[in-house]
Amino acid sequence: MKVMQPIVLGAAMLLAATAAHAEFGDTLKGVKERGALSCSGHNGSYPGMMEVDDKGNWKGFDIDMCRAVATAVFGTAEGHLNIQSTSWEQRWPSLQAGELDIVIKSSGWTMSRDTDNALQFSRPYMMAAISYSTHTDNGAKTVKDLDGGTVCVQAGTTLERYAADHAAANGYKLEAVPFESTEAAKAAFLSGRCDAFIEWDLQLAVMRATEVKDPASITILPDVLAAEPLGMIVRQGDDQWVDVANWVESILIQADEAGVTSANVDEMKANPPTPAVATMLGVTPGVGKRLGLNDDWAYQVIKQVGNYDEIWERNLGKGSAYGLSRGVNGLIRNGGILYSLTMD
Repeated sequence: MKVMQPIVLGAAMLLAATAAHAEFGDTLKGVKERGALSCSGHNGSYPGMMEVDDKGNWKGFDIDMCRAVATAVFGTAEGHLNIQSTSWEQRWPSLQAGELDIVIKSSGWTMSRDTDNALQFSRPYMMAAISYSTHTDNGAKTVKDLDGGTVCVQAGTTLERYAADHAAANGYKLEAVPFESTEAAKAAFLSGRCDAFIEWDLQLAVMRATEVKDPASITILPDVLAAEPLGMIVRQGDDQWVDVANWVESILIQADEAGVTSANVDEMKANPPTPAVATMLGVTPGVGKRLGLNDDWAYQVIKQVGNYDEIWERNLGKGSAYGLSRGVNGLIRNGGILYSLTMD
């Protein structure tokens, strides 16, 4: 997949008066007629979520979510997915202008975005967990082990408030050492100025993997201070299209729950272990018609993209440079928050 030319900022003017609304089924119909899904990318790299090499090839968790949606619609993402290089500021006007079909760009679900910009969010596909990193040699295993210590933090941010609120609510004290920027706070932590550094756990994992000579010298504590829900975003009004996004996500989680992987999906389809798996993989007919897709859409997604755990592990977990555990993004039966929806 190659990087498309950056989207013109002039699209933002389309939002100046009234935000556009999509009609039911328009987006899926338009995507099929065009023969490709336009999905947002980053104007650069966002490690673990969207990374582009010098040849314009993309990878990352968000990219795989784009691939999953394109595969559900077309049976394959190959030749049917355009990753549009889009800045943070461009993503909403570009979506409203129809230059994007869906935004999957590590975007948090907030009330103002949901209402003021006439956007529609899928259920969260990931929680951006706010956590602490610490120096391994101090022996801390949880945040309470940091009691009496210091935390480097960017001044005037929600991170500073998260640190103060969590300490007050959980009975420990941690002195905030404020800095003007995240980079300054991070540099101070790495130099040993503070006992801890607060950030999204993915950013902590990226720091550990890319900015430290010995990654084992940095520990990411398991405590979650706060979490921001990341969703897929479409234009307001096209319920069929947000249904497609929601069910693509749910099928990734359901396959994870059921142990259906890209490696064994053919075997599972040939001999489904449960009626739920038979429905999921299209052995029981009708599951695609409800969404305007082929009955084997979920089978193709799992076969070509993998289940949720496979996507996590290759982009963020053991198969990546970052080694991030799923934590709050684990299955609910494993202490996380993720669960699938029933396809009955």
